Amino acid sequence: MRLRLIPSLLVICLAVFVPAPAAAQQSCDSLTSLKIPNATITSATAVDPPPDLSIPLPPSPIGPASTLTISTPFCRVVAFSAPTSDSHISFEVWLPVNARWNGKFEAVGNGGFIGQIGYSALAAALNRGYATASTDTGHASGNDESWALGHPEKLVDWSYRAVHEMTVDSKLIVATFYGKPAKLAYWNGCSTGGKQGLTEAQRYPDDFDGIVAGAPANYITHLQAGGVYTSWVRFKDGEKSANFIPPAKLPYLHKAVLDACDAKDGVTDGVIGDPRRCNFDPKTIQCPGPDAASCLTAAQVHTAQLIYAGAKYNDGKQIFPGYQPGSELLWAAPGPVTNSIGVGFFRFMVFDNPDWDFATFDADRDTRAADQKLGSIVNAIDPNLKAFQDHGGKLIMYHGWADQGIQPENSINYYESVVSAMGGPQKTQEFLRLFMVPGMAHCQGGAGPNSFDALTALERWRENNAPPERLIAAHSTANVIDNSRPLCPYPQAAIYKGSGNVTDVGNYSCGNPNW
Repeated sequence: MRLRLIPSLLVICLAVFVPAPAAAQQSCDSLTSLKIPNATITSATAVDPPPDLSIPLPPSPIGPASTLTISTPFCRVVAFSAPTSDSHISFEVWLPVNARWNGKFEAVGNGGFIGQIGYSALAAALNRGYATASTDTGHASGNDESWALGHPEKLVDWSYRAVHEMTVDSKLIVATFYGKPAKLAYWNGCSTGGKQGLTEAQRYPDDFDGIVAGAPANYITHLQAGGVYTSWVRFKDGEKSANFIPPAKLPYLHKAVLDACDAKDGVTDGVIGDPRRCNFDPKTIQCPGPDAASCLTAAQVHTAQLIYAGAKYNDGKQIFPGYQPGSELLWAAPGPVTNSIGVGFFRFMVFDNPDWDFATFDADRDTRAADQKLGSIVNAIDPNLKAFQDHGGKLIMYHGWADQGIQPENSINYYESVVSAMGGPQKTQEFLRLFMVPGMAHCQGGAGPNSFDALTALERWRENNAPPERLIAAHSTANVIDNSRPLCPYPQAAIYKGSGNVTDVGNYSCGNPNW
């Protein structure tokens, strides 16, 4: 049984939990009288289905509006924190009844700049027996960053303060309700949720004992610059320009990439094991004559080359990694580029100008402006995790190689910076492991095995001192598993043994590839 979360969160497999010993559980409604500095509990309601609790969910990038049904009894606490006069950080804490509580706390992350509580993720944590919490990060909106205009404190809330305030307050609520504190605290999030996890490890290393950080958007200033750069390359002259690659041509480009690189990892399966070893040149499908449906013009080849290369400063230094070979099917923009998350970032956060024109973007100049104004606030790139390690913290990162939202080499770059700062790979892997996922898109989905349970692996590592030597990932079609593969701690990768079904996890081992 699984719950599929919003795109900012991991596909979590529900696990069997062991209930904690009974404690002096308080009544749910009594929590409204709890006094918390700078915070207010607005309601505390016992939910005891049936009837089941139905929560409407807003539309997301992967689906329309829907309704979440909760069938587990719990205490639902609705609260807000106001650490500044311009702060209103809404959060909810869901507390399973005492007989179902596993004795632990799990906080869940957000996506993009969206100001919404992650109800699907709360439900997944609740069903695992966790007391759990989620926040709207201090504003209520979709991926429209206009909320930040003229509200620097709200940007601080989104960047790091909201999650910390929620965590501190939630732990107090948990301890009050059950009559004892949670024995361990975990963080679980992807995309912005991954960035929030790394932010906690860097700024508040005692908040969590274990962190799952998927596809972390931790280098915000450079991520948004890289995203706007890619859009600028594709759309700066309009969709009728010679440089624009029509979406209908992307499958042909993708096929050419697979023809060139799919077999390099020893398996021909529609997935590239490590796209950095691909060395694909889009010139191989350049039209020999006039433009045609199944080839790229010289101008379109140049556009593809720039997208693979990624944004750079004028001196050639990389600002943010480019798209990896194998991600081409995901290049089509989901909506008007002028409404993109990166454009909003520069309009409402960097330049404080709602009329800022995307066509004037200059990667060198505007990245430097973003770094100077916001880098110390929004980024989470500090590689010194000694305090988190000293706390006993364990950290699992993961990233899909075909990620169309946050280029996967960003996670490798951060991981390697930690290795350098923390005494080398062996010492780093005592508390941090990175798993790269071939063929996976942003946080979930894609052609390769992309459903796995990082949280259980984190629990075993933190609670049983059993480091994750591999994660088992599966791919499903119509809810039927049709492919499985081990995910290996970077820089290892899954290596086919040379015989047996290539879709069977048992025919792979983790090792250092020689592709």
